[in-house]
Amino acid sequence: MKEKIVIEALTKAFYQKEKIHTAVEDITVSIRDGEFVCLVGPSGCGKTTLLRIIAGLIKESSGSYNIQREKKESPLQSMVFQEQGVIPWLTVRENVAFGLKMRGLDKRIVKERTDRFLEKVGLTAYARQYPKELSGGMKQRVSIARAFANDPEILLMDEPFGALDEQNKFILQEELLHIWAETKKTVLFITHSIDEALLLADRVLLMSAGPGSIVRDITVDIERPRTMEKVRADPRAAELFVEIWNHLQEEVQKGRKGNSS
Repeated sequence: MKEKIVIEALTKAFYQKEKIHTAVEDITVSIRDGEFVCLVGPSGCGKTTLLRIIAGLIKESSGSYNIQREKKESPLQSMVFQEQGVIPWLTVRENVAFGLKMRGLDKRIVKERTDRFLEKVGLTAYARQYPKELSGGMKQRVSIARAFANDPEILLMDEPFGALDEQNKFILQEELLHIWAETKKTVLFITHSIDEALLLADRVLLMSAGPGSIVRDITVDIERPRTMEKVRADPRAAELFVEIWNHLQEEVQKGRKGNSS
């Protein structure tokens, strides 16, 4: 499997009141085409900063990253945020079609892709409604449908289910897995939930306390297709959970010591 994202010695420093704050430091990692990779680390370790660099929203201080482009007509990446990124004055259908229309695609293609992903996330019946008429979970369905419909080279997701209740979270996690299994998009996904990482990921990249760097690369060798019930009952998943949990505890303690010194 070829490499899709290659990150080499990536560092980002912010300058704040004559002080330098290094958010991420010397990150080197590669992600293969079609992989679902989760970033896990303590709060403040730079996960979102890394994602925003890859999304082209902020500039790295040093190092480099490269996304291997396969289709010249496709956008390089789409990003789904934790807060609902829907456009309030557009209907559900218009939100999902937004990126396609901005690219100037043929109306027939826009309609076909929009219809397809509305159906996949269960929103066909709500296509004419506006975001103010939707629940939080439904708004995130719109964001996910829009991201996949736009057919990006890679998909970046920053805790997209973090603000949802458990029931909606489980439903959307499994819907995301179904769509990913069909499209085989390369996904880089931030989460604070170990359960979520074990359900979704092929690999889990563990980050250190800030400045963040990748200190462990764990292969989630649990058979697919997965459900939360199967993952929680799997002895291997239990082993991986403890391994990741111990890492997080250690990094949180390091972060506290660093802040107190």
